[in-house]
Amino acid sequence: MLRIAIQKSGRLSEQSLALLAESNIEFGGHGRALLAQSKNFPLEILYLRDDDIPQCVYDGVADIGIVGEDVLQEKNYALNIVERLGMGKCRMSLAIPKSVVYNDLKWFNGKKIATSYPRVLGNFLQSNNIAAEIHEISGSVEISTTIGLADAIFDIVSSGSTLVSNGLKEVETVLHSEAVMVSQKEGLTEDKQLIINDLLFRLRAVQKGRQYKYILLNVPTKNVDKIIDVIPGSKSPTVVPLAQEGWSSVHSVLPENDFWKIIDQLKKLDAQGILVMPIEKMIL
Repeated sequence: MLRIAIQKSGRLSEQSLALLAESNIEFGGHGRALLAQSKNFPLEILYLRDDDIPQCVYDGVADIGIVGEDVLQEKNYALNIVERLGMGKCRMSLAIPKSVVYNDLKWFNGKKIATSYPRVLGNFLQSNNIAAEIHEISGSVEISTTIGLADAIFDIVSSGSTLVSNGLKEVETVLHSEAVMVSQKEGLTEDKQLIINDLLFRLRAVQKGRQYKYILLNVPTKNVDKIIDVIPGSKSPTVVPLAQEGWSSVHSVLPENDFWKIIDQLKKLDAQGILVMPIEKMIL
């Protein structure tokens, strides 16, 4: 049995549970329970505060964990990043009052910066030879400049709307963060490593499916070669003759963003009846 630690509530918790569910790993609703076992896979979930996940994995209480890279760097435990999960993306940035004129990092010399991430901020300031005072607080970082607690803040930014509503502007991005799966650097048994490999196989198939779309389109047979040049597919498209003479159906798999880039080219080649469908899982 493998034990995975995930955030007990919040957006990353929801995304982690959704990823497991799409990988056909079934859990009952956890409610107030802190530990839940899968019904169809040798995995149990330990629900924790995100700040506690790195230490929990480091101490061996959990075999693996899903945590934001921001938290991982702040806690600074010696852990392996097993997989980057491409979800929970955000950035960690420095922000100042929008009325202040800002030119470069030297502005922060002698300033007081409020943050919940003193280690990440301290490392960044040191690497850039900036002498600023770090004021550590556990929450409501955005109001620090308004109430005179600090000259600037360092915090997580997603859309930036919270900064704007508090009269702040983002001036320096320090770290781009996403959810990562972590494990101990050593100590996992061979049996547990095999379960991790099986889990990763499922997660990667789901993630790849999310990135791609299955497309079908009808085209004049004379234009099939040109269509194939436009949509090469993972290997090559499937081409099926239609009942109507002179027409063929082309099936292919494409990254979703690529489809929107080439739609005009497809139309110019007389493509019709274009269907774009989601892919549940994709195994290459």
